[in-house]
Amino acid sequence: MSLNKFQIAQRIANELKDGFYVNLGIGIPTLIANYIPKQISVVLQSENGLLGMGPFPSKENVDPDLINAGKETITTLDGSALFNSAESFGMIRGGRIDLTVLGAMEVSQSGDIANWKIPGKMVKGMGGAMDLVASAQNIIVAMMHTNKKGESKLLSQCTLPITGLKCVKKIVTNLAVMEISNNQFLLKERAPGVSIKEIINATEGKVVVPDHVPEMILN
Repeated sequence: MSLNKFQIAQRIANELKDGFYVNLGIGIPTLIANYIPKQISVVLQSENGLLGMGPFPSKENVDPDLINAGKETITTLDGSALFNSAESFGMIRGGRIDLTVLGAMEVSQSGDIANWKIPGKMVKGMGGAMDLVASAQNIIVAMMHTNKKGESKLLSQCTLPITGLKCVKKIVTNLAVMEISNNQFLLKERAPGVSIKEIINATEGKVVVPDHVPEMILN
């Protein structure tokens, strides 16, 4: 049984380490804020100018002036700091972020990512992803394994405009956890009840399968 977007976020939350500064991209990555393990302390950075982002608010605690980069209402934690986006991108470009989690439309087996534009569709701009993929020390992609047509989003080569080259380290999808290794997708974990054959059939790029592939453990 494949994961839903909330379970993908839960699985990625296991990648967070105590003391990490983490940037969460738009979409599935923003959900990770609700699943941070209680035994660790991480600082979430939002590129629109916030350090110390908390989980999503309950309806009675919504503050319309507090939003993340995806324009979703958020909460702040004790000791959080607000500043302008120029300072925020200074942190990103200066390599101060330990982990970036991004959504993607495509990822190639060499670690290229396409997540900012579909030709023919209007976009407001490239957003912060270009800076994040160029500067982050570690990039994890959160995405569905296939698109709405059932076509693989994990490819031998990206077909959409590239955001960054050879920058993705790990991908967590509704079917599997994969790492980029020697220009191939190395299968590390599978979603509960999902077979290796299903994952291979859903992946257009080259998949390397080790002798043992455990099922994912969620928070």
